[in-house]
Amino acid sequence: MTRAESATPGLSLAPGAKVGIVAGGGSLPVEVADGLVKHGFVPFIIIAEGEVDREADFAVYDREKLALEDIGLLLPLLKRRGITHLVLAGEIKRRPRLSKIKPTFGLLAIIPLVVRALRRGDDGLLKVLTRGLETRGIKVVGAHEVVPELTASEGVLTATEPNQSDWRDIEAARKAANAIGALDIGQAAIAIGGRAVALEGIEGTAGLLDRTRELRGHGRLAGKARGVLVKCAKPGQELRADLPSIGPQTVEAAHAAGLAGIAVEAGRSLILEGPVTLARANALGLFIVGLPAMEQGNGEPANGR
Repeated sequence: MTRAESATPGLSLAPGAKVGIVAGGGSLPVEVADGLVKHGFVPFIIIAEGEVDREADFAVYDREKLALEDIGLLLPLLKRRGITHLVLAGEIKRRPRLSKIKPTFGLLAIIPLVVRALRRGDDGLLKVLTRGLETRGIKVVGAHEVVPELTASEGVLTATEPNQSDWRDIEAARKAANAIGALDIGQAAIAIGGRAVALEGIEGTAGLLDRTRELRGHGRLAGKARGVLVKCAKPGQELRADLPSIGPQTVEAAHAAGLAGIAVEAGRSLILEGPVTLARANALGLFIVGLPAMEQGNGEPANGR
């Protein structure tokens, strides 16, 4: 396949770029790979061993497996393959054990930074890894930069729209999500009746929605209707990895939890399997809304806020 003859609008890749994808779980790495092909780039896939659940979808691509504990071999692999740009895509459910990591000269130089980052949380670790790669000549780019069509746009995206009480829930849940995001705890919150009732923790958004569904039948949520899930980027988040995302499973789980809809941050969140996700929301009568971003792509407040 020939490469793009000119840069695509909204695409952060110049003609001739050689793109690698570190693939974790879920559909995101598959959609990034397929999207790159549509834009004229043929990606090289680095499969995170034990993390990818759709490995068969990468059969058409040149690829290699890499254990998390072999992270020190990533840079030599990228250099050997001539990779100029790297996308970190998909869920990594576990952290590598420091005692099992195989040291390399380049890795030893950043081990102290990695240890400190692990203590700070996931986003601190992602920042260290991306900066470490970039100082060694690999440009790290976000999924939203190379496949911009995956990014949520602003406004109501479904046939169903939020009502007045839903907007109060959206405001309450967004405030809660930003609060836990500032502590690097999670990216999502649920509000019902104008107040936050559940916050995302280590179990992720799926666990948050399951917990809300279980709470519906008892306690303070008994008899309360509607409610909203809000997902947004953490304040100052490294947007080139772990961008908030929703997909068909999110819609199904939100419906099972009795929620009226979902709100995400426009330009800083991904809608995976977009047509399927929106169609399922429409079929179930849920709304999906893209909220104005509170920060710009560089972490600065949007519109001077």
